[in-house]
Amino acid sequence: MSKQELIASVAQKAKLSKAVAAKAVDSLFKGIRDSLARGKSVGFVGFGTFLVSKRSARNGIHPRTRQPIQIPAKKVPRFRAGKALKAAVRRAK
Repeated sequence: MSKQELIASVAQKAKLSKAVAAKAVDSLFKGIRDSLARGKSVGFVGFGTFLVSKRSARNGIHPRTRQPIQIPAKKVPRFRAGKALKAAVRRAK
């Protein structure tokens, strides 16, 4: 599902205009992004949790030159699906 399809679905189910639904979806994404940028997790009961995970530094190999390189540590966004979401996906065919 694309962002535009999500907006259309929200507009239809909530009986809103697409413009209002777009603002709602954009606000939700911005809220999640801002919270993760501050290092805080965002959880939705029954859906899942967005969180920030630390990836430690590690050794790698440059794919073109095959030379060893050091990959620096960094923070990455993660999503952990909730129990209800996992169950819904298992039931879907």
